[in-house]
Amino acid sequence: MQRLRVEAQCQRLDQVLDFVNAQLEPWDCPMKIMTLIGVCVEEIFVNIAHYAYPQGGGWAEIYCQAGPGRVEIRLEDEGVAFDPLSRTDPDVTLDAQARQIGGLGIFMVKRSMDQVSYCRQAGRNKLTMVKRW
Repeated sequence: MQRLRVEAQCQRLDQVLDFVNAQLEPWDCPMKIMTLIGVCVEEIFVNIAHYAYPQGGGWAEIYCQAGPGRVEIRLEDEGVAFDPLSRTDPDVTLDAQARQIGGLGIFMVKRSMDQVSYCRQAGRNKLTMVKRW
């Protein structure tokens, strides 16, 4: 599994996406799937950058293992413990003004990827996503 460690700052998003795309390209991942994966990685990474380290100064590690027709991506941080999968999915049947704020990005990740899991281990948040094509 390849690894990238970056500061948990939104300014590092392009570096994170370039890393993931570089892992996908040798495996003929369709552009539509690469874009979908990129949106999901962006959602998780930006959440880490905004919320994991309230005092600032944190990092994120991105692990990526791609192969024929499949990729597994894990994002880790040592920030505040938070399981985004434990939240109730938003009611997308409600009008936008009637919905509570938040949760739509994680909902989109759960719907877009084939598998999404979370664990807190050794003081780290670990969110793993799998996508097949």
